[in-house]
Amino acid sequence: MTSLGSNALRVVLLLAGAFILFTALNVALGGITTMGWQGDAAFFEVTDESAFLIHDSHTRFLGGLWAGGGLLFFAAAFDLRRFGSALQVVLAFIVLGGLARFTQARPDLLFSADIAGSLAAELIGVPMLWFWISRALRSERSA
Repeated sequence: MTSLGSNALRVVLLLAGAFILFTALNVALGGITTMGWQGDAAFFEVTDESAFLIHDSHTRFLGGLWAGGGLLFFAAAFDLRRFGSALQVVLAFIVLGGLARFTQARPDLLFSADIAGSLAAELIGVPMLWFWISRALRSERSA
């Protein structure tokens, strides 16, 4: 891969990692109600505090996992040879997450302006990034 292509991939990985880390910390630090960094979080009322706290804990855990994925994007930006394969696994998980959105069975919501951009990133952009990384790794191995 050319130096320009390598630098472009590095920038994309850093930007994606920063976005992922931002969204992850919003949930990891704020739980179900989030920190509000992506808009107003007042969308429900807690009626069972015990059940809420259990689900909130699980949500924070998932936010922490997502943060780990964001940090992997950063690591791969600086050492693709070492972290590229692991990042490709995370990218496959992101595609699975995008597909899981369909289980809500609400196409009106899924294809709305609020979700469609994320869905397109997960099901179109992420596979494109996976192939770009694959190509870059092949190029590095043959160099």
